Amino acid sequence: MKTSIFLAVMATFLLLTSVSRKPEVLSRERYGTDNHGTSLTIKFERGKFHNHPLFAIWLADENGHFIETLYVSQTIGKGVFPRVNRKAGMWMAGEIQRPAALPYWAHQRGKINEYGTYLPTPRHPEVDGVTGATPKASFLMELKTSQPLHGIYKVLLELNQSWDWNEYWTNDKFPKDKEYNTSSQPALVYSATINTNSGIIDDTLKPIGYSHYSGKDGSLTTDLSTLTTALKIAKSITVTINQK
Repeated sequence: MKTSIFLAVMATFLLLTSVSRKPEVLSRERYGTDNHGTSLTIKFERGKFHNHPLFAIWLADENGHFIETLYVSQTIGKGVFPRVNRKAGMWMAGEIQRPAALPYWAHQRGKINEYGTYLPTPRHPEVDGVTGATPKASFLMELKTSQPLHGIYKVLLELNQSWDWNEYWTNDKFPKDKEYNTSSQPALVYSATINTNSGIIDDTLKPIGYSHYSGKDGSLTTDLSTLTTALKIAKSITVTINQK
């Protein structure tokens, strides 16, 4: 009798647990122009420490040389933040440069602005078709390249989450570096190599390094041993390319 009651209780518990663990509904975004380029989809599943990171996604050749931006968070791509203006010292809309946000993408992109840095500005923004609001949670992002792809390429994604400190990247590590103080653990770069000649491709983007902690250059450090929560912003990132 006791065994039957126990099994009934366990069955109820498992049923309730399965109901409470419904898969997260992924938001759907679309960027790029309606052309004859190659379509690809990025599936991003947020991790335990996801908290509104900034993103850039781009295409490179098989040797890692930059080809084009496929998506970048609008605040970086336009050079205007909707809430903060550091010069005024207030939480308000304004133009701002945040070189530590996505420095590897910015330097790979290689376009120098009127300030002599590599970030887009309101006068020299990234094109409208590849910029948009940062997804708040897990997402599916449908992207389009400007030209059809034939061969081997790399798809890269850089993400950065402000004030994500840990025991190594502390808030007093570089006390005089105002750019580091808005970034904490450096931006993390993911990559996947794909061959578009093989039809439908699914691959996982894996972390390959982190960017300069304050965005002073376009370096990439491959030793990830000092990163902790930054590695759990994303649970899984995959790319699917459909070359017709």
